[in-house]
Amino acid sequence: MVQKIDIKSFLSLSKTIPVVDVRSPREFETGHIPGAINIPLFDNEERAIVGTAYKQINRNTSILKGLEIVGPKMRNYAEKAMALAVNNQLLVYCWRGGMRSASMAWLFDILGIKTYTLVGGYKSYRKYGKMQLSQARRLIILGGLTGSGKTETLYEIRKKGEQVLDLEYLANHKGSAFGSLGQHNQLPNEQFENNLIYEFLQLDLSKTIWLEDESHSIGSNWIPNELFLKMREAPVLKMELDKNVRIKRLVKEYAIFDKNHLENCILKIGKRLGGQHVKKALECLKNDQLDVVADITLAYYDKSYSFGVDTREQEKVYPIKLDSDNPQRNAEILIEFLKKNIYC
Repeated sequence: MVQKIDIKSFLSLSKTIPVVDVRSPREFETGHIPGAINIPLFDNEERAIVGTAYKQINRNTSILKGLEIVGPKMRNYAEKAMALAVNNQLLVYCWRGGMRSASMAWLFDILGIKTYTLVGGYKSYRKYGKMQLSQARRLIILGGLTGSGKTETLYEIRKKGEQVLDLEYLANHKGSAFGSLGQHNQLPNEQFENNLIYEFLQLDLSKTIWLEDESHSIGSNWIPNELFLKMREAPVLKMELDKNVRIKRLVKEYAIFDKNHLENCILKIGKRLGGQHVKKALECLKNDQLDVVADITLAYYDKSYSFGVDTREQEKVYPIKLDSDNPQRNAEILIEFLKKNIYC
């Protein structure tokens, strides 16, 4: 017998039972519950045909059209389900927990597979996830000017047992005009949000959660408003390192990339840098003077970041002077400061 369950139970069971998304491939590509396998009841064109029949004629006509389409494919669905099931169990969802998931669950049930369907479907995952993001507490934002080593320091903080939500990793982007270098292609924004929600749900909200200071957008992905507003309200530990130290790190990080790619990145911020600075940066790039290129671009990024920090509640911004670019040591200093001065 098919069992309908809520989103909390669904996510709990998904740790051991495979999840099947029965929506069309296009819907799945736009956004799905992380880890789900797509066994579409209708392909993209078929879904459009059934939907048109529903809107232009009536419900029964659309159902008959759907049966006409699905009939020849039922064996294929069955074979995929039997191969995928673990301990003879599957979790199934569609857009809003309607006929598509019910139909596929009926078939799986006939096969003897214990099947659970998600009440409210994919929409319930999105709604529940964003509600949980809005409940975020004990956030701590790791800030600092470009080249401070924030991302690497976050890795060290995680190694020391702290909870970290790595937004740039989830976005496949480091946030700046140079942020796509060395990264995979960014996912559709909806899937970025889904992955973020999934990672967030693994965290203990009663404990501190560290995040890197970010703009609302990371490349083409946008941090959900529910979380971004909480980030803007949270305390900031602002790493402060000497500019020459930051330049040295940036040269090390970006010297590995093709000069043509670096040139394109410089041109992206050309209007903000100004014509003379762009010209000089490109000349220095050509002559392998990457330290000068970094210095020129930092003039813009330092100003931009400082403006963002200045719009925060200043009593929640804590400058932390650091002597060297040593992420492991800096992580220790930051954790100690946090425990002594903020979340005691």
